[in-house]
Amino acid sequence: MVADPRWQGLSVPDRAHVLAARILVTPDGDRWLFGAHARWHLLDPADGRWHLAPPPRGTRARQVGHPAAALPGEVVPHGWDFHAEPGSTQSFIGPDVPEGLTEQLRVLVRACGRRSELDFPLTAFDEIFATDVPSTVAAVWGTIMWCAYAPAFDGNERLITVFGEYLRRSLPGDEWVRWLPAPPLIDLVRLVAERQRAGQARSALRLAAIIADTAQILLLDTRFRPRALAMLTMVEPVLRRAEPPQDGDGDGAMLRAWLGRCPARLCRALLVENDPAGHFAHTLYDLVEALAFMPDPRRGAATLLADLSDSKGTLPGRLDHRLRMAYEELRAAGLTGTSAAESTQPDGFPVQTGNGGVSVAPAPVVEVAPPDRASGAAVLGAAYAMGLGWGRLTGAKVPQRGLAGQSALVRRLVHERDDHHTGPV
Repeated sequence: MVADPRWQGLSVPDRAHVLAARILVTPDGDRWLFGAHARWHLLDPADGRWHLAPPPRGTRARQVGHPAAALPGEVVPHGWDFHAEPGSTQSFIGPDVPEGLTEQLRVLVRACGRRSELDFPLTAFDEIFATDVPSTVAAVWGTIMWCAYAPAFDGNERLITVFGEYLRRSLPGDEWVRWLPAPPLIDLVRLVAERQRAGQARSALRLAAIIADTAQILLLDTRFRPRALAMLTMVEPVLRRAEPPQDGDGDGAMLRAWLGRCPARLCRALLVENDPAGHFAHTLYDLVEALAFMPDPRRGAATLLADLSDSKGTLPGRLDHRLRMAYEELRAAGLTGTSAAESTQPDGFPVQTGNGGVSVAPAPVVEVAPPDRASGAAVLGAAYAMGLGWGRLTGAKVPQRGLAGQSALVRRLVHERDDHHTGPV
């Protein structure tokens, strides 16, 4: 219906009227709408809000009418939002990055490392790299981390070990996992904008070209592909011009110019920049979908949500009513805010504390036990992306050793690693 050319000619109220006649109700009384972003939305009976939420699988439903006026515009598809590539929620723990992709990036990093830091000063990512590292290397790193759906890596993943000689210190994480931060796009923009402000137009173009080259290589892995596509659409137009980039003088002006070039069909890849609340809602959707192997995916998702720091108590209001009920059960039992993974080993074993006692995170009510490596990596990636999304929305910090539930999931992947640990990066 949305693909019909006539859909674009309808007004939003007319589209809402058509959708309202196609709302489904499940035997438990829940009302579901397949709407914006080609995703399902669930009606909260308490306040009439629609939440992104994947429906229960294998449940019969019947079509019911619904007042069109009660459908908010944000749940009505535009058309272009149905073209987003889904990508993959898998983390980089377990399944490795393809060898061909890694080798191409290794060659690129080596070439970038031969540039002079005087010509390419490090104006971002200085917490990652040594002071004598040129920003060309940082541009490759920043593009990889921005494009990754969930930048949690095996400690010896070849893709990040190629940066070893340039690092300022060991990467955050533990013996097995590097729980890496997802940089905002402004960090990459700053590298280019600084050279432009310094009157070094050719250097600015070189950095933009490195970002584009990195994104082009990353297209080979579905865990990078959606944001890599978005990155290419933002940067490549600059490279096709004969004159230097004219994206404004300040970092903010250049950021707006980059974001403005991204076509609407790739909008979901940019929610992390444009709409942190919407981005967090989509990561929740991904997490529940990744837990579809469980009898009750929402209870599993609530167990992982319980790790988040929510001192202001705003999290429950962002959940659909089914997920909120599962989370509130954990909160009533005192099992929320358990993000103290700093006190547990990454493989799930307790460690001795300073006073000789054993420190463990509270045991979850529901054990998340993926049946195989692929589903385990998908849950781990979705959970980490959810944690990063919450941090982007609220400012909450993700512990350097990961959230407790995620660290427990690593135990299920460690014995199936397809590489060999060689020590921390």
